[in-house]
Amino acid sequence: MSDFKKLLKVERLTGEIDIPGDKSISHRAIMFGSIANGKTTISNFLMGADCLSTVSCFRKMGVTINIQEGQVSVEGKGLQGLEEPTDILDVGNSGTTTRLMMGILAGVPFHSCVIGDESIARRPMSRVTKPLKMMGASIDGRENGQYTPLSIRGGNLKGLRYESPVASAQVKSAILLAGLQTNGEETIVTEPHKSRDHTERMLRAFGVEVYEDEKSASLVGGQSLQATNIFVPGDISSAAFFLVAGAIVPDSEIVLKNVGINPTRTGILDVLEMMGASIEVIPHKEHSFEPIADIIIRTSTLKGTTIGGDLIPKLIDEIPVIALLATQAEGETIIKDASELKVKETNRIDTVVGELSKIGANISATDDGMVISGKTSLKGNATVSSHGDHRIGMMLAIASCITNEPVQLEDADAIDVSYPNFFEHLSSLSK
Repeated sequence: MSDFKKLLKVERLTGEIDIPGDKSISHRAIMFGSIANGKTTISNFLMGADCLSTVSCFRKMGVTINIQEGQVSVEGKGLQGLEEPTDILDVGNSGTTTRLMMGILAGVPFHSCVIGDESIARRPMSRVTKPLKMMGASIDGRENGQYTPLSIRGGNLKGLRYESPVASAQVKSAILLAGLQTNGEETIVTEPHKSRDHTERMLRAFGVEVYEDEKSASLVGGQSLQATNIFVPGDISSAAFFLVAGAIVPDSEIVLKNVGINPTRTGILDVLEMMGASIEVIPHKEHSFEPIADIIIRTSTLKGTTIGGDLIPKLIDEIPVIALLATQAEGETIIKDASELKVKETNRIDTVVGELSKIGANISATDDGMVISGKTSLKGNATVSSHGDHRIGMMLAIASCITNEPVQLEDADAIDVSYPNFFEHLSSLSK
């Protein structure tokens, strides 16, 4: 049975919070630590359901992973040390686990079967299985490897020059991880726009030579990973919900600590500036392979804008909460070039439009985005649903902060996927 959470309007939001560790980086830290030589220690690891799915999968391949008080140690086995799992590799709700892990499984000399939940079963995998098959991987699954469950028999890969039709870090990462397992051959991935580069940065931290230009990433196979210590910055996609809350809830000022500001992920900061938000970014001195900052957001008078093109890959996960932000901006906001939203945990275009409409937003769907007219007073006295999508759930929880009556949120527990202490942080800021 679905859980319901009653959400109330708040008067203001003030204080500071430490944003939980970046989901994308936490996934990669477990995977790369597992295939490295030696012991990797990971600090500020995200203890969300998705990242714990990655832990579970690599434990099934014989990797010893210890978790204690937010710190994780991984006893790396090297790429050739992974063991054939005796059980199915269940990724739960995690698309990142599925697609990146396929790049590793494509090259290891054993059989594996990958499965996930109902949402994963609907998400397209051919964007990854197609190039991996071109490299020589043996992959099958529903509709010829289009959907999970997937059966993979790895080994004997060759290098690939691949022009990806989509800007996707998951596609790029899977191909590069497979490329590592070729016999000294070069693998190059070119994208229409540069996607997030956490894989390239972290591979370098593990001692791998990776080359990049404006739209391409490449490496030569046969390199090994050497264990290292990883600090996971706060997830800017999680910070986005409180950045929007600070901008739209009256008389608010929020300080977000230790947030990752990787330039391939900072589209939400660009949008806030374009819309006139009062925001201050205070960079830390470099102590990590990823740039980190504290961010201060204050209540702001906002104006509508157009969001599209090269900006979209830098904020694709933040679009649900940007749509909410746009309801509180004067004038029209257009979000375009975002058809990728249709193949996330839900069809996020339809879901965002449907759920925000329930509470009075003036919002309509387009084929590749949405149009929002503001400024709109949002009403409560409605039941809204996350549809099992963590980012939809958090967006609706932030929306309830400014509705005139309470809101009932269905499937609130979906938020645990990426932000287990979300409601605790929201409560601490509203006191």
